[in-house]
Amino acid sequence: MNVLSVASEVFPLIKTGGLADVAGALPLALAGNGIRMRTLLPGYPAVMQQLARPRKVATLTSVFGDEMRILSATHAGLDLLILDAPTYFDRTGGPYVDVTGRDYIDNWKRFAALCHAGAEIARGLLPDWTPQVVHAHDWQAAMTPVYMRYTGLERVPNVITVHNLAFQGQFGPEIFPQLGLPPDAFSVEGLEYYGDVGFLKGGLRTAWEVTTVSPTYAQEITTPQYGMGLEGLINARASELVGIVNGIDTSVWDPSTDPHIAANYGPSSLRLRAKNRRALAERFSLINDDGPLFCVVSRLTWQKGIDLIAELADWIVAEGGRLAVLGSGDQGLEGALLAAASRHRGRVGIVIGYDEPLSHLMQAGADAILIPSRFEPCGLTQLYGLRYGCVPIVGRTGGLADTVIDANEAALAARVATGFQFAPVDVEGLRQALRRAFTAFREPKVWARLQNQGMKCDVSWERSAERYAKLYSSLLARV
Repeated sequence: MNVLSVASEVFPLIKTGGLADVAGALPLALAGNGIRMRTLLPGYPAVMQQLARPRKVATLTSVFGDEMRILSATHAGLDLLILDAPTYFDRTGGPYVDVTGRDYIDNWKRFAALCHAGAEIARGLLPDWTPQVVHAHDWQAAMTPVYMRYTGLERVPNVITVHNLAFQGQFGPEIFPQLGLPPDAFSVEGLEYYGDVGFLKGGLRTAWEVTTVSPTYAQEITTPQYGMGLEGLINARASELVGIVNGIDTSVWDPSTDPHIAANYGPSSLRLRAKNRRALAERFSLINDDGPLFCVVSRLTWQKGIDLIAELADWIVAEGGRLAVLGSGDQGLEGALLAAASRHRGRVGIVIGYDEPLSHLMQAGADAILIPSRFEPCGLTQLYGLRYGCVPIVGRTGGLADTVIDANEAALAARVATGFQFAPVDVEGLRQALRRAFTAFREPKVWARLQNQGMKCDVSWERSAERYAKLYSSLLARV
């Protein structure tokens, strides 16, 4: 089966979040199910610089009149189609924001061009390959099924995956005439969203099937609390909504072979983690003692509950814990954590920014990872934590609730617990979860069982890839 994936970022070429990890790992996992997935992504400078011998396979004109090229290339086992359109993507900032951190004012045009290219590939643009199914990811690719619906490709199966409903791609109505769509596309049945143009809303309305990245999140987004204004539409499509939990690339995230950590180890050699623990403490200028070392690897935002961690930093230190933080985001939260590090030198350390190798060392060296998200479609850091014996402490929401087994009395007695869940997701909820973690940490055998059980969990893509393969087959059966 030939499947076209359309995504705005793909690891290891370009990454701002978990979307890239999924877009990079899923094609490799699907290959074992007889599926050839080719991924269309923009030709950002960071992408173009890493490609070896890209080959032009097609040219097309965007709906805005600009000539674009489709390049074919392979990288890290991925079969890639690159949209080479310098007008839209040859920029010095990030994929979505300029060097000052502001959204590009023409993001709507940039990603409409990507989606139009995806629809043209579905139409047969490439001379030797046509997809049977099209898979779009998030708002940046959500216009792909819209273009397919309104340009005569409504019989080509397609699916859209929502990685985070909070990001919707909503723009003013003045852009609609430039999108190259018929007038009836600007309606409640299409792109119109409270008078604006909604890219994600249009994709949710027109795609054959909608998936989210965990079963619990699929349920949550049908409610006003998590539906972000789209819960009415999502409920109307409930029969075509499915949650499939993400996996991780277990060849990249493997403590027994990871080149980014100080000492490799496995479930039967957990004692070797001590070297990583010392290396992590040294990297963050933390003292070495017997108290638990907590880590945070995250965007520093309200959604991720980072304000709760900042508020409890003094308490964590007073209880004998240490804290290492890697991330960037809200300046106020960055400042609060930097202030905590200043107050507690040797007990709290922070690195502003993102460092992929360092994130591996943090999972390998910290005792527990804090993920107090207020909502979390799936989350990947808790899966990395499970894989590395870094016990997750998570808010009971979305994919966090689906992937971490709470260390309550029954789960501990049955020896199936893998971490700590808490609700409500507020300061006191997190404090109570941390109290339970401190108590368990003081019993080395209990803590080791939590680590071992987590490391035994199947966090690979194997089962989820099978579910996607079955989904694609079910769509083809409807043609």
